[in-house]
Amino acid sequence: MTPNLLRPHAEQSGAAELAALAAVDDRPRPPSWRLSPWAVLTYLLGGTLDDGTVIIPKYIGPRRLMEVAVATLATDRALLLLGVPGTAKTRVSEHLSAAICGRSTLLVQGTSGTAEEAIRYGWNYARLLAEGPSEGALVPSPILTAMRAGAVARIEELTRIPSDVQDALITLLSEKTLPIPELGTEVQAAKGFTVIATANDRDRGVNELSSALRRRFNTVVLPLPASEDAEVAIVTRRVAELGAALELPELPSAADEVRRVVRVFRELRSGRTADGRTKLKSPSGTLSTAEAISVLTSGIALAAHFGDGVLRAHDIAGAVLGAVVKDPVADAVVWTEYLEAVVRERPDWSDFYRACRELAG
Repeated sequence: MTPNLLRPHAEQSGAAELAALAAVDDRPRPPSWRLSPWAVLTYLLGGTLDDGTVIIPKYIGPRRLMEVAVATLATDRALLLLGVPGTAKTRVSEHLSAAICGRSTLLVQGTSGTAEEAIRYGWNYARLLAEGPSEGALVPSPILTAMRAGAVARIEELTRIPSDVQDALITLLSEKTLPIPELGTEVQAAKGFTVIATANDRDRGVNELSSALRRRFNTVVLPLPASEDAEVAIVTRRVAELGAALELPELPSAADEVRRVVRVFRELRSGRTADGRTKLKSPSGTLSTAEAISVLTSGIALAAHFGDGVLRAHDIAGAVLGAVVKDPVADAVVWTEYLEAVVRERPDWSDFYRACRELAG
């Protein structure tokens, strides 16, 4: 793995673990898979191999969900990972692809401007004009490339793709064949081909999936972390990984601030304090686990470069405010009420209260 990459692909960052798993993996493997389903699951959930190799968890959550996801990909069904933002859909998709076929980059990024060519194929128009429709002029989509190679294709934010473009997947997923009428031919998927898509229905601008397309997917809903301790563990691990990748200076334990950010986000998400005694208004944003990770990573950078090297309340207050207040009017009211009704009443949060009030002027 090249050491100066900002964000290595999963097959690069996990190369040593994948090689260790392959060396001890003697279980049956589906066609074209590099690892058995057992080894893929171990790669996702973590564990210690017989030779002492430690596999770091890529997903912290219900084991059964990952078992269903892996089992789905071992059949001819496509997989849809559904959940609110920040539930590790992309991370799971990328690492599943890396473990199964060693390649996570056959990716279609869904947007409102995604065209049908991104699903099917396009043309090199210079060659098309020069020589007419030909195999050399064809520009395969990531999905077409995966079909030929018997690999995994990924589709991010499926519900952001226009509905008429989504429909191009229906025949492809049911027949495992992509006609190319301009060449009078078709591409039939090699064994091992499958699709992993991600989607959420909380963001604006989504396009509902048709019932016909939904039937082509087996859907696994990834939940938010069930408990505060689970979310703290996820955030702590990811903040450490990102800090190392960004080469941020190491700080003394930031456990108290991690738990504080997680609690703020969980309380505002749920509309109730952790002890269940006080009802709260929720802001318009999702306040996802991913956003908590971003808040803390930003705080560590502030503490390391402009503070005393210890993560403190004033290092995270601004990022928390930015995460909560997306609507400058309605969310500002929600945040002020939370500060005064909850944060102010917690004696051990007085430093956080002061830092937040200073930002408010």
